[in-house]
Amino acid sequence: MIHRPRRLRRTASLRSFIRENHLRRDMLVQPLFVCERAHDAGPISSMPGIERMTLAQCVAKAKELHAVGIGGVLLFGIPAHKDAVASSNEAESGIVQLTIRAIKDAVPELTVIADLCNCEYTDHGHCGLLTEHGEVDNDSTVALLARVALTYARSGVDIIAPSDMMDGRVGALRSALDESGHHDTVIMSYSAKYASAFYGPFREAAGSTPAFGDRRSYQMDPPNAREALHEIALDIEEGADIVMVKPAMPYLDIVRAARDAFDTPLAVYNVSGEYAMIKAAALNGWLDEDRAIDEMLIGFVRAGADIIITYFAEDFARRHA
Repeated sequence: MIHRPRRLRRTASLRSFIRENHLRRDMLVQPLFVCERAHDAGPISSMPGIERMTLAQCVAKAKELHAVGIGGVLLFGIPAHKDAVASSNEAESGIVQLTIRAIKDAVPELTVIADLCNCEYTDHGHCGLLTEHGEVDNDSTVALLARVALTYARSGVDIIAPSDMMDGRVGALRSALDESGHHDTVIMSYSAKYASAFYGPFREAAGSTPAFGDRRSYQMDPPNAREALHEIALDIEEGADIVMVKPAMPYLDIVRAARDAFDTPLAVYNVSGEYAMIKAAALNGWLDEDRAIDEMLIGFVRAGADIIITYFAEDFARRHA
């Protein structure tokens, strides 16, 4: 007897009947860059179609994203002032804090996520405070992150997403939030964040390239897989509600391993370099952009992701509305 699996692939309707994984618009999160100064807004050359926005533009975009069914937005702030101690980051009137309030007032049903780091706010571009020897100081950075997290929570954020990769920060954030009465504020930890070459366009967008050295002493070494599961386990133990693998495409083995090992909701971040790579190829006519996007995103779901942070979120949602 000849087995004929092709029978079930013959028509679009048959293929839909037996489809194993489905990508929903409400699984998607669109990153947004919001500027304190209007003259910092505008297109990002290495990310065609993505812009830095003013607060008003960001709120308008949030309304559009909610209208097409996207699940949430992830905010990154571009401050007017940078210094060695990231003082703009913990200001109650900081650009992210103001944007959280404005979006929650305008679109209360939309999930607002605030990235929690210092690299956009320090004049040296590192994710933490520095010692006198120029090294990132873990514990003083964690204390700063906890203070910033409280300003986000008071602003009404739904989810705080620490991306700094400092040891112990999830536990410190959970304690600070709970002790201040913010028991319902969700923590989505960048648990397995690798020191990746795919972050280049983001650093242009956020103005966060380190002035010296690199981030390999705190972000993960790309060859390591078991270490990623250890980092994820630690974050879950410390109170993370959602864990994340970043970047997405080169680390699908980590996504699959995390899905198999943990029941905690799992996010992936389809980062700026992955976006730029597909955009460049499409602009050169080397691939079908829409099909490539859809194939890539469903690959994240197939690997085990529950939440997908991607610069393609709006594009996908509009095409599949």
